[in-house]
Amino acid sequence: MVLAPKDDRLNMDDLAPQEAAVLAIIKDNPFAGQQEIATMLGLARSTVAAHIVQLMQKGYILGRGYVMPAETRAVCIGGAVLDRKYRAKQEFVFETSNPVDGVRSLGGVARNVAENLALLGTTTSFVSIVGDDEGGRAVVKHMRDRGIDVSQIITTTERPTAEYAAILDTKGDLVLGIADMSIFDLLLPSHIERIWPHLAAASWVFSDCNLPAETLSALIAKRQGARFRLAIDAVSTPKAARLPKDLTGVDLLFMNIDEANAILGRNAHETIDDAKEAALALQAAGAREAVVTMGPRGIAIAGTEGARTFPAVHARPVDITGAGDAMIAGTLHRILHGEDTYNAARTGALLGTLTTESTASVHTDLSERFLEANMHRLAG
Repeated sequence: MVLAPKDDRLNMDDLAPQEAAVLAIIKDNPFAGQQEIATMLGLARSTVAAHIVQLMQKGYILGRGYVMPAETRAVCIGGAVLDRKYRAKQEFVFETSNPVDGVRSLGGVARNVAENLALLGTTTSFVSIVGDDEGGRAVVKHMRDRGIDVSQIITTTERPTAEYAAILDTKGDLVLGIADMSIFDLLLPSHIERIWPHLAAASWVFSDCNLPAETLSALIAKRQGARFRLAIDAVSTPKAARLPKDLTGVDLLFMNIDEANAILGRNAHETIDDAKEAALALQAAGAREAVVTMGPRGIAIAGTEGARTFPAVHARPVDITGAGDAMIAGTLHRILHGEDTYNAARTGALLGTLTTESTASVHTDLSERFLEANMHRLAG
C-alpha cells in the first residue's frame, strides 16, 4: 500500500461515527489492513470493508492503498473538440465563396477550461471521450503535455472526435458556428459511476452541457451526497435545455443572458439588470450561485450574499472564441484559492477579456504571473 500524504482540508461532518473512526486509523497508518482495523474497533471485517467503500464514494480515500486526495484539485468533464476558425478578410457576401484566414486548434468548453486552469497552476484532471483517430490522439497528447491528468478520457471507435467550425467576421465576431458533437452522446451515466472515486476526491468538478441530459442529471443528483462542489456551463442555448428544471445540487452555474432566458422562459435581455434578475431566477430554481454574462455590458452574480453586477473589462478584441471558457477557469481558480464568488468572477471576467485579445482560444501567454500583471485593468 502507498503511504498517503496528509490533507488538512478534510473535515468529517458528513461521516458516520464508525466511518470517521475507520478514516482516523487509516490516516494514522495507511498500511492497516481491514482485519486489523476491525479488531481495533471491535467490528466485523465486512463492516469495515463497507465503510471503506463509503469513504471512497465520499472522496476521503482514492482506493487501493488508501491514497488520500490532493488538497485542491479540479476535474473538468465534457467537450474535447477539434476547432476550425475561419476569419473573413472582407465583408461577407452570402451564397458565394469568401476569402478567409483559417486556423486549426483544439477546443471544447471543458477542454478549454481545463487547459486554462492548468496554465494558472491548478491541479487538473480532464474527463471526455475522443475518437480512435489522429484528432483524438492529438487532444490527449496536448492535454498530457500541459500536465493534465488524462487517465479518465475514453477512446472509442464508434464515432470520430468532435469537430467545431467557427465563421468569424472581419472584427472576429461569430457569424456562424457548426458542430459535429455526436460522440458525446456516448458519455453515459454509467461512466460517471465508473469514475466516481476520481470525481468524489476533487475540490471542484466542472461540467459543460455537452454531456447528455441523463448524464448531467445523474451527476447533479449524485453530487448531493459528495463533498466536492459542482460548477456547470450551459455551452449554448439548445444545450442549456439539457439541464434539469430543479437545479438543486449545482453550486455554481454559468450562462449568458440568452441561455438563461431560454431555460427560464424570459425575454428581457437589454440591460445588466436583466442579467441580475436572470441570475436570481437561476438561484431560485435551485442553483446555489449563478453567474450571468452580457459580454460588453458586464456580468451579474447571484451569490450567497445577494446579487451584484460588475462592468465588463475594457477590451481590444481580436477573437472572442474561448473568452467564456477562460472566464469560467479564472473564476474557479480564484475560488480554489479562497476568494468569494464575486471577486473570483471579476478576475474571471478579466481573463476572458485577455483571451479576446489573443488569436488563440486559450491565451498562449497565460500563467498566474501573467494574470497578476494585468489585474490593474480591473480598476480601469
